[in-house]
Amino acid sequence: MQRGRDFGRREFVKLAAGAGALPLLSSTTLAQLAPSPPSIRPPSPAERGAMARLAHSFMDKYGVPAMSVAIGYAGTVVHEDAFGLADIERNEAVTPRHLFRIASVSKMITSVTIFRLIEENRLKLTDRVFGPGALLGTDYGQPPYSAGIDQITLEHLLTHTAGGWSNDNRDPMFSHPRMDHAELIAWTLANRPLDRPPGQHYAYSNFGYCVLGRVIEKLTGKPYAEHARGEVLARCGISDMTIAGNTREQRQAGEVAYYGQGDNPYSMNVRRMDSHGGWIATPADLVQFMMHVDGYTRPANILRPRTIQVMTTAPSYSPDYAKGFCVNKLDNWWHNGSLPGTSTIAVRTHGGFCWAAFTNTRRRNSDMDGDLDNLNWNMARQVGEWRVA
Repeated sequence: MQRGRDFGRREFVKLAAGAGALPLLSSTTLAQLAPSPPSIRPPSPAERGAMARLAHSFMDKYGVPAMSVAIGYAGTVVHEDAFGLADIERNEAVTPRHLFRIASVSKMITSVTIFRLIEENRLKLTDRVFGPGALLGTDYGQPPYSAGIDQITLEHLLTHTAGGWSNDNRDPMFSHPRMDHAELIAWTLANRPLDRPPGQHYAYSNFGYCVLGRVIEKLTGKPYAEHARGEVLARCGISDMTIAGNTREQRQAGEVAYYGQGDNPYSMNVRRMDSHGGWIATPADLVQFMMHVDGYTRPANILRPRTIQVMTTAPSYSPDYAKGFCVNKLDNWWHNGSLPGTSTIAVRTHGGFCWAAFTNTRRRNSDMDGDLDNLNWNMARQVGEWRVA
């Protein structure tokens, strides 16, 4: 779940400290976007061949055993394909139906789940998370907490501005793998003071999204994944997504095997990463999900237009990360994901496309994440009639 390397014109930037607050949800009516053109044709055999050649070139460059891609527009998955081997040892060819760990792409699902609860008036962005009277109360240890912890709000967690617990070599989510969620959160609150006051500085935090999963559980009385499947994914027509296991033996039916390049895909507590990086999916699943929150009229979105605007609007002190979605001035929204054995990306473009691409390896300290992003754009551009900006 790295923030990724160079994303070109969609890159993450180093964010300066600042202050500010986002507007709360209101009843303001916003017009949804109509797809233009209303629909597009699938790629021709020749265009599919051109896309495949680009994919194989990328795979050769980064030693990728398997890659799967899907492209959607106006409610329809117009293209999907898969290349290589899902399981090298069994010589099993990958198909578009194979499931992959999606790593931090999971954060988009958690954000949408939170915003559905906000729409139901069960949460507010300004709600505090820890301490007496807060969302989680004193479930994870009694006050007094370290300075600032009892001031963290839901919005701070969504925007990675809680003030600490960042994705560095001390990331709580990669420590104490034998602890469950409750033990890890209690340990972190007791032992890891914040680096800064909340609401002033962006620092990408897997732990913050782990806490959001517990907020969902506290409010709904259901396990995080069960609630997200019922209230978000099922409404998008998705039925096969679940939380990954930790070991090769714990793979789900139809899940690819993962291959490390100097790291071990099976040495982590991925199941504990549920709400920040634990889902497995097909690319078509993620495309369906994104098309249902993309602000376009088809298919019908599962969030109101005003909610989607707030969810995808970045605060002034974090201009390239909104709430579970990376954003840019071109009005593209996306999230990438990276774990040992996994590199992923899912994108909603300002032109109405949604696409996703997943691999079953990663190469750290390389341009793989950025090149995977660029690959999607270049593959879509192989269809001359598609308006891919």
